Amino acid sequence: MPGPLDGIKVLELTQIIAGPMCGVMLSDLGADVVKIESPQGDATRGVGQFIPNESKVFHVYNRGKRGIVLNLRTPEGRAVVQRLIRSFDVFLINARPGVAERLQVDYQTLSEQNPQLIYLENTAFGPEGPSAGRAGADIIAQAYSGLMVGDEKVDEQGGPIQITATTPADYGAAWTIAMAICAALFHRERTGRGQRIETSLLGAALQLQNFAVARLPVSDATFLQSSLDEVQAVRQRGGTYSEILEARTGVRSMIGAAFALYYGSYQTADGAIMLGCLTPLNRQQVRQAIALTEEHDPTDSDSFNPLDPASLDVVEQTRTTIAARFRGDTTANWIEKLDAVGAPASQVNLPEDMIDDPQVQAIGVIAEIEHPLTGPEQMVGPVYRMSDSPPEASGPSPIFDGDTDAILREHGYSEAEISALREDGAIGVEAGD
Repeated sequence: MPGPLDGIKVLELTQIIAGPMCGVMLSDLGADVVKIESPQGDATRGVGQFIPNESKVFHVYNRGKRGIVLNLRTPEGRAVVQRLIRSFDVFLINARPGVAERLQVDYQTLSEQNPQLIYLENTAFGPEGPSAGRAGADIIAQAYSGLMVGDEKVDEQGGPIQITATTPADYGAAWTIAMAICAALFHRERTGRGQRIETSLLGAALQLQNFAVARLPVSDATFLQSSLDEVQAVRQRGGTYSEILEARTGVRSMIGAAFALYYGSYQTADGAIMLGCLTPLNRQQVRQAIALTEEHDPTDSDSFNPLDPASLDVVEQTRTTIAARFRGDTTANWIEKLDAVGAPASQVNLPEDMIDDPQVQAIGVIAEIEHPLTGPEQMVGPVYRMSDSPPEASGPSPIFDGDTDAILREHGYSEAEISALREDGAIGVEAGD
């Protein structure tokens, strides 16, 4: 059964994660995604490559696509894009502002060839403003947006530690890009008009922490302003990054410490467990499961005042008691007890174990893929279901320069034209590669 984007053609000029991952998402929805690579190949092909030009990173972020190798430094290579774009619906690029214009693949140039084109440009900081032309990456967006500060982690020298479990700005941008493209295609279906879409890693990172970024004067005056005043004082006297974090924490650390009793992790006899209990009912369920009847709940006590530093002693005493209870039994037994009373909780798993997890298997998000060079592969596929037009992982990542000629033939190029383009160095890998 065809996906909802069956018949949509996407020409992708992207690298690393945000743009390529969006291409994967569009492919899962049924789009025909053609990835443009330079004669040197996508940079991620060489990241941990296990055979020449093939790496796990490239395979994961480029499955379900076909590839075409174009030298956009040549007039002939740029002319190929301008000819191909006439029969494509979407052009996707992630680069700093000015690159598209220099390569003559900017919106104005390509939309002249195809007025109905959906053109999406993702940059680090956005298309305008004082930082628009700066280079960027996920880690840069983490730092600039403040997202990196959220974990309040520091290294041995007291400097900030990046979020390393994933690339949040990249993935946030990928989902944003895919949503925007689908919305633009729907708009074009109704109006017949194409359009330009602009997204950024900065915007995605801000969206991931909208609660922290938002300003609500009535609330902030009570819970935030004193911390911000202290932060400013530390900055003015030239304080360290660690001191700034400590000042920023302020009142929120008291509130957070209390609720972290039931919304955080504990070690068990054989691993770790995570609680996700915010409501009074959920907190009481935890207390019931661990038989915590003799202790009062600081988060519900009328006498608990998060603005009073002395209240922290109450929180720490309760945490010590809860921690001792969890250390006294295995993870599996605690999960059984917590599930029995309906408390949100989970064992802490390793990502490497997830493909074999029975719940992951049950929801059907693991895609079985056969790569022509490397054989069977298992990857995370579409993570949602659609009853009438189901998404599907359509295939492996493209072999380097494996589809170039076929794609050109599909778009009207003769064998003589293809040979001439290869001789001119406009398509295909560089000599000796």
